[in-house]
Amino acid sequence: MASSDSTPALPSAAPLSSKKENVTPINSKIAELSESRSELLKKIQGLKQDLQTWRSKLDTQVKVYHDELSELKKSLNEEVEQLRSEFKELRTTLQQQQEDVTASLRNLGLEDVTEEVKETKDVKAEEHDEVQCSKVEKNDEEVHAVPENTKEVVP
Repeated sequence: MASSDSTPALPSAAPLSSKKENVTPINSKIAELSESRSELLKKIQGLKQDLQTWRSKLDTQVKVYHDELSELKKSLNEEVEQLRSEFKELRTTLQQQQEDVTASLRNLGLEDVTEEVKETKDVKAEEHDEVQCSKVEKNDEEVHAVPENTKEVVP
C-alpha cells in the first residue's frame, strides 16, 4: 500500500537543519519563560515581605491600642473609686449634719414641733392619697357603668 503522508519525503540532511531551526526558538522561549518566572518569584517574595511587614506593623499597633485601652480603663476605674469615696464621704457628712440638726432641735425643745410638722405632712399625704384613690374609683365606676339605654348581655 502506498503511504498516506501528504508531506513529501526529504533527504536525510534536511531534517537535521530543520531540527536546529526548531530548537533555537524553543530555547529562546524557555529562556523568556525562565526570566518571567524569576521576575514573578521576585514579585511574590516582595509581596510576602510586604505582607510580613504589614502584619508586624498591625500587631504593633494592636498592642499599642490594647495598652492605651488598658491604661484608660485603669484610669477610669480609679476615677470611679475616687467618686465612690467622695460620695460616701458626702453621705456621711450629710448624715452627721442631719444628726447635729436633730440634736440641736432637741436641745432647743423644738423636737415636738418638728414631729408635729412631720405628722401633719403625713396626714396631708394620706388625705391626698385617699382623694386620688376615690377619684380613680369613681372613674372606674364610670367606665364600668352600663349606659341606661343599652341592655347588658349576659354570656
